[in-house]
Amino acid sequence: MKIAIFGVGLIGGSLALCFKGKPGITVVGHAHRPASAEKYISRGVVDEATVSIEEAAMDADFIFLCVPVGKLDEYLTKLSTLPLKKGCVITDVGSTKASIAAAAASLKLKDAYFIGGHPMAGSERSGVEAATPLLFENAYYVLTPPPGLPDDVYASLTQLLAYTRAQIVRVDPVEHDRIVGAISHLPHIIAVALVNQVCDYNETNPLYRKLAAGGFRDITRIASSDPVIWRDILINNREIMLQMLSDWNEGVASFVKMLEAEDGEGIIEAFAKANDFRSELPERRKGMITSSFDLYIDVPDHPGIIGKIATELGMNHINLSNMQIIESREDVPGIMRLSFRQEADMERAKDLLKHMDYSISL
Repeated sequence: MKIAIFGVGLIGGSLALCFKGKPGITVVGHAHRPASAEKYISRGVVDEATVSIEEAAMDADFIFLCVPVGKLDEYLTKLSTLPLKKGCVITDVGSTKASIAAAAASLKLKDAYFIGGHPMAGSERSGVEAATPLLFENAYYVLTPPPGLPDDVYASLTQLLAYTRAQIVRVDPVEHDRIVGAISHLPHIIAVALVNQVCDYNETNPLYRKLAAGGFRDITRIASSDPVIWRDILINNREIMLQMLSDWNEGVASFVKMLEAEDGEGIIEAFAKANDFRSELPERRKGMITSSFDLYIDVPDHPGIIGKIATELGMNHINLSNMQIIESREDVPGIMRLSFRQEADMERAKDLLKHMDYSISL
């Protein structure tokens, strides 16, 4: 079996690592530059790499398009002109599905099938350097097959994706775009708008930036997402986002009315409703917005404390991704934030630091 991956970055590289080395499977990566192809090989992410689209696609049983959303149509159109292997399955990993499904339907691929895909997992890091075969484990992997797709074709892709250890979910493309619009695209817009609003306030009073550390930075971290990628995603999902922004404005308007009327009960009901629904959300399932695993500990403000904690974590083989002192004033304990990429590391660190008598909060 030959698997071709176009776009060997975080997602494409992680998929390659899930498949590479499995019996009877050869993974070929497509690169724009020879240097990138060499990097994919040297890092052991793929078995072979090429800068030729034709060579990568030739005789491929599966083709994964892991390029930006704005480039999907271009690649799919190019593939439709090539003599693909009969029965070849083409899939993508884009976070919008309706537009690429429509494009695939209009191309009428010969002897090949297109199945939209969206692994709902990610990382704060990017590029092939961040690729890991564990990226999709315990995550949802959405597939949006077209009407009339033979059952055995769909089954062949789901069987291959079993190597990712993700949970496969079958969804209509438009319904997918509505759901991810609400749980991912809209939150990104809100975070960007909120940060920009505070940025504008900061122009007349620099205390906004100074006091916005800690919690504000945490709840708006997705505002730091790649601008070009999000330009393509939002324009691609334009109609749905316009409707959701209209719904959002209605929600904000309801808070305006409650504040104008000093409606304390209404505010309580709104927060209680959100609290109840949020408590029902799965905690240990990977999602589109990368989870953060942070511990906050009170530490005395004296020399050597940072090194002591880092040394203890290292001696216990606990991987720490970041460490920051959020607040440190004379006679007041500093607040140290420890960030981890894996929940297991966070839990082990919590137990260790509690044993060392540090006060910890999540």
